[in-house]
Amino acid sequence: MSRTVRVGDSPEAMQELFESEGWSDGLPIVPPTRERVDEMLRFTDRAPDESLGVMPPIHGIATVEVLAVNSVMAGCKPEYFPLVLTAVEAMLDPAFNLLAVQATTHPCAPLMIVNGPAAGELGVNSRYGAYGPGFRANATIGRAIRLILLNVGGAVPGVLDRSTQGQSSKYSFCIAENEAESPWTPLHVERGFEPWMSTVTVVGAENPHNINDHVSDRAQGILATLSGAMNDMGSNNAYLLGGPVLALGPEHASILAGDGVDKAAIKQHVFENARVPTDLWRLGGMAPPADFVPDCPAQPIIGSPDDLLVIVLGGFGRHSSWMPTFGGSTRAVTRAVTRSDGTPVRSLGELRG
Repeated sequence: MSRTVRVGDSPEAMQELFESEGWSDGLPIVPPTRERVDEMLRFTDRAPDESLGVMPPIHGIATVEVLAVNSVMAGCKPEYFPLVLTAVEAMLDPAFNLLAVQATTHPCAPLMIVNGPAAGELGVNSRYGAYGPGFRANATIGRAIRLILLNVGGAVPGVLDRSTQGQSSKYSFCIAENEAESPWTPLHVERGFEPWMSTVTVVGAENPHNINDHVSDRAQGILATLSGAMNDMGSNNAYLLGGPVLALGPEHASILAGDGVDKAAIKQHVFENARVPTDLWRLGGMAPPADFVPDCPAQPIIGSPDDLLVIVLGGFGRHSSWMPTFGGSTRAVTRAVTRSDGTPVRSLGELRG
């Protein structure tokens, strides 16, 4: 059972306590009363004292109850809690390398990409304004993850979170893929899960970088714009490679698919064309990539086409975005929403106690 703290019942007293103890992200919090935490715990069949693992950099124990406390503080509805648990499990996978993501000077944060029926059940926004603001599911699920990274992992800005400038997505970074308007296989199916499964993919990513092309009406033009925008010498991917995310708006995706371009072709094009000129590397920048080829006129930002994650996101309007990542030392991890025994659920309602 978590420690109980008593405080005056005024909102000001509550905020003062949480800020003075370093338990807040700077925004007002919902008081995590015993009743609210118990209601959150009704949406999992895991025991409150079960540990999902230790969270770096301070190696705090991520018990189910502690995660529920932080989810209440973030303003999550109880039915959101299974996605929070799934995201934490994914972040604690060694392949994600949470220690590096938490403590680096680079401005990265765990991006959550929700796929499958849970997105619709919970109203996780995948269309206009998916990166925010205005949608409680996106905002509070993402914020719960940040509070957990702070309060369990100990990533206090300027102390163990050494991000030089930070980024706004360190408050909240949660989206759903727009599967309904995607002409291609959704991300979770592409990564080996069944369409009926609900999943969370976590990526150690930067804020979205806009890709604007309102003119091209053929795939060739859209692809040229994509590769030109992603040819970024200042990104970590330029010298550490890794798996950046390309989030195509539905209109750009439709144009590409209409010309017979699928995800594999997009990935191949980015691998071959989103490259930093070798002559530019010789003038400055960070150390050239480990597989630097002196005789090659330009160096790739991904080690292979399959390293790029491609999703469809947003509403209409010919904008897309891409998100560079921390680099090759962190990899995207996808987990299905499951029961405590590991069985995937078809509906989040199955977990309600």
